[in-house]
Amino acid sequence: MADMVPASRMGERTRGRTRRFLRVAAILVLAAVTCFVAGFGWFSSHVSRLSPPADPEKADAIIVLTGGQSRLDAAMELLESGKGQRLLISGVHPAASRKQLQLAMGGDSKLFTCCVDIDRAALDTIGNAEESAKWVREHAYGSIILVTNNYHMPRSLLEMGRLLREARLEPYPVVNSKLDDGSWLTKPQALRVLFTEYNKYLVALARGVVPVRLQHGGVSVADASAGE
Repeated sequence: MADMVPASRMGERTRGRTRRFLRVAAILVLAAVTCFVAGFGWFSSHVSRLSPPADPEKADAIIVLTGGQSRLDAAMELLESGKGQRLLISGVHPAASRKQLQLAMGGDSKLFTCCVDIDRAALDTIGNAEESAKWVREHAYGSIILVTNNYHMPRSLLEMGRLLREARLEPYPVVNSKLDDGSWLTKPQALRVLFTEYNKYLVALARGVVPVRLQHGGVSVADASAGE
């Protein structure tokens, strides 16, 4: 009986352990939030400074990921200037006809007819990478100019790089709005786009550890062997 610890002392020990646990948990949460915010600042500053090269090197082909007229215009200009032998437009809406797309992009109709391929299967960036990889392998291309918006480029390169390890990817980041002076901090629309893209980029990074795929209903575990 003399060795028994009083209930009050046991309660103090329990409360002490709880307080220590809560302190450690609070420190870890604060560290995670700090890293997240700092990462967002770095990401936003980095992509805001990305711009297309004045005279990109020639490549075997060009791939543009749909998502805006400026992307399509830039890709067509690259094709017309001979920077690539062929162009793949990935992620075209199924309802858009080839003629409608050609009229929207302008340029030489003969060049569009002979040297432009259209992918309507891709629904997201992962799908863009999967369909592009099939196209690149089918034509045995060794170098690709990748066209998309600057804020979308890091995630696009990440997803493409996983499936096109044998090909050289040359980024061609399209700029819709000049934000390299830090003005994204004061523009709600730009801030929203960057924040959304940053979170998608983190999910893409996580896929390197735990393969997941964004779906309309949320996030699901993907087949780890897919695309290998």
